[in-house]
Amino acid sequence: MADQSYIYAVGKRKTAVAQVRLYLDQGPIVVDEKLMEEAFPYSIWQQIINEPFTVTNTEGKYRVVAKISGGGVNGRAGALRHGIARALSEIEDGRFRGALKEAGLLTRDARVKERKKPGLKRARKAKQYTKR
Repeated sequence: MADQSYIYAVGKRKTAVAQVRLYLDQGPIVVDEKLMEEAFPYSIWQQIINEPFTVTNTEGKYRVVAKISGGGVNGRAGALRHGIARALSEIEDGRFRGALKEAGLLTRDARVKERKKPGLKRARKAKQYTKR
């Protein structure tokens, strides 16, 4: 890893996939060639994305460049968080791995929308039963 100036990781959430490059110099978080504040305007999304840095106490120490495909905004924010956490866990032979694992940031959130079943309105919602 010494010859590369960045660490590459992939993060996933719902149907979103984030390809993350964590550079070892200071700088902003850039998502799809936009600053994080433009791509994720609400503060709750920004908190989700910055959670790995908060847990490891490394805010502003690394520069992130990410490409995200698929999903909605919540899924994209979660995928970016997962990717950043996985990249941070690779730094300095896993120095931050314990803290990230304890916070549950290295586990892929496997919850996805359940498929619609035939004869039902949604995945589980059925028509109302009438006795008479």
